Amino acid sequence: RNIEQLGGRVELTSVTGKGTTISIRLPLTLAIMDGMSVGIGDNTYIVPLTTIIESLRPRQEDVKSVAGSGRVVFVRGEYLPLVALHEVIPQSDRPEQGILIIVDTECGRAALFVDELLGQRQVVIKSLESNYRKVPGISAATIMGDGSVSMILDVSEVVRLAKRPPLACAV
Repeated sequence: RNIEQLGGRVELTSVTGKGTTISIRLPLTLAIMDGMSVGIGDNTYIVPLTTIIESLRPRQEDVKSVAGSGRVVFVRGEYLPLVALHEVIPQSDRPEQGILIIVDTECGRAALFVDELLGQRQVVIKSLESNYRKVPGISAATIMGDGSVSMILDVSEVVRLAKRPPLACAV
């Protein structure tokens, strides 16, 4: 009943002597993913968990400027490009006062700066293109438990949108 209420269906197929196959079909609009809710300014965004390696609060001395090409952050013996999401999404610009999320993208590892981590959750993916239009840096949207809408970040595209030499990536 619950699956049918979602617009899906359950099918049973039996073959004597071989077994039974149970198929559950759900509409594509009900794709579910695990994500991390993050606060960026006054808004909540979702970062897919499959891209997250770790999160940490950086020390001021670990954040360095690279002449003409932005900032990097020193994490566990390597310098990672620092993608300040305020350049794509308005927010604060003080990495040592926020949280860095180390992500793995098509372009390699990078550090995304967010204001706060709000928690891990499963979200239902809603396409933006079929309901609105393509939005740079956003792969989809979801409706939160309180009825608000949160955008799901396309982490690889967000890194590419930073457009800095340390972040250069062949697509």
